[in-house]
Amino acid sequence: MSYSTMFPHLAAAALFLLAPPPAFAEEPALPPGAETAGNALPSAIMLRAAPLMQAGKGDEATFWFYAGQLRWRSRLNASPAQDPTGEPALFSSLFETLGPPVNGWAFGDIPKLQRTIDAVLLWDVRYPDPSLDPTVHERMRAGLTALREQIGREADMIRAERASKGLENR
Repeated sequence: MSYSTMFPHLAAAALFLLAPPPAFAEEPALPPGAETAGNALPSAIMLRAAPLMQAGKGDEATFWFYAGQLRWRSRLNASPAQDPTGEPALFSSLFETLGPPVNGWAFGDIPKLQRTIDAVLLWDVRYPDPSLDPTVHERMRAGLTALREQIGREADMIRAERASKGLENR
């Protein structure tokens, strides 16, 4: 094979080897304000969901609801002997108030909910809260990952149950 016939093949191989690797999975997008919320109190993170739901921004509300929940569960599980009328009561109240509308929206699109959970986990790594016990926090992250996987396994059942109740599946 002569140089003139081999050159195009060598050039193509060089371009292939020097090109950036292809992206196989798109990184989840983080909502506005994600970079400044890393050290916020979990209640402040979770409370971002309410006005977003009212403004029709259910996907963004879902992100903040789950992000706040992840951080709060880490705090509560690291200090289980807390005064039950303090942080645990506030968490429970917010969960009961915000949970139904946010989850009602979020579970209408299972793949999007799973991507949102991925985004929460990415945000949590990028903007960590150094005050959290790393061992406890990793367990809470594993729990959120397990929830994401369970939702995927049960997606058909979730959709059927929502349809039977007249709820939207997007």
